[in-house]
Amino acid sequence: MESDSPFQAFTFKECSFIYGWKNALLFMCGNNLLLRKNEKVTIKFGELRENAYLRRRKLKQVDMSNWYDKYLSIYGKPFSDVPQVIIDGTRERLAALQSDHPLASIVVIGYNEETHLQACLWAISEIKCKYPVEIIGVDNDSKDRTAEIYEKSGIPYFTEYQHSCGYARRCGLQHSRGKYYFDVDSDTIYPPQYYEIMLDYLMKPGIVAVSAIWSYFPDENHGKLGLKLYEMCRDLFLWIQHFKRPELSVRGLVFAYDAELGQREEYRVDIIRGEDGSMALALKKYGKIVFVRDRRCRAITGYGTIGNKPMYVSFFENIRTQLKGVKRIFHKTDHYEDSEDNLVK
Repeated sequence: MESDSPFQAFTFKECSFIYGWKNALLFMCGNNLLLRKNEKVTIKFGELRENAYLRRRKLKQVDMSNWYDKYLSIYGKPFSDVPQVIIDGTRERLAALQSDHPLASIVVIGYNEETHLQACLWAISEIKCKYPVEIIGVDNDSKDRTAEIYEKSGIPYFTEYQHSCGYARRCGLQHSRGKYYFDVDSDTIYPPQYYEIMLDYLMKPGIVAVSAIWSYFPDENHGKLGLKLYEMCRDLFLWIQHFKRPELSVRGLVFAYDAELGQREEYRVDIIRGEDGSMALALKKYGKIVFVRDRRCRAITGYGTIGNKPMYVSFFENIRTQLKGVKRIFHKTDHYEDSEDNLVK
């Protein structure tokens, strides 16, 4: 409908797609949307509804200190409680990110992660990355709605019936197409520039793998001050350790590497824990493993690795554990003995 106004009116029923973004002014007037006519970019209707939902919940981001707040609005909740606008918006943005010629593969593994996976995918859908990527999933034969969430997100996903992180990561690596491979845990949320900055490091000559830092969500058992102290001491130790033994500073939730070399070495599936450190150990003969301390790469996760114990208990337990082997940070090694309790039997 033409008029003298610089805007054109559409009813909601007519708006299967919303035209407008840059320089656009959006108004809700009864059942009409008023938009500039000369816009080129297409936005799905679901994304507009999602933004309206977030404004109502006052969850729009304003600074980096609480970049993850809006994702926490659904983190830990059953999938039935996730608003449809979030599901639709995530699916649309993930589809737009998928490249036919990816430089990097973002591989999200999950086992019974119904209450976390949607938040993880929501954050991935909003990444800021100048490099082409693909996002794929691996369901480790979950018994909850994890597979359904992958399905509704629209990303390709595969089912690995043998249970363990090693099997799940190996499955993702076998199906990845990118030159670089990102380990992603579905109970973890990654900041928007994480992938781009990690790739900037990976693409430098002589670097075969990168590992980053991470934080935990504050909750009733883990206050902000205690978490800050714990993470500051842990990060310092990991940084010192990485000079001689970078493989020991690698954690799977924040690990990326050269996919061709990873496929050559493969993941160990005969151990319960440490498959990523073992991969890093195998990769270091090809080049350098970089420990990235950039705060823009600091992922945030739950308490799967430290449990629900008070922070001071975890802090002192970790100190005792590290002090037992403190001499190792001064010496390199290419071999570790497997402990009996970590072997798959």
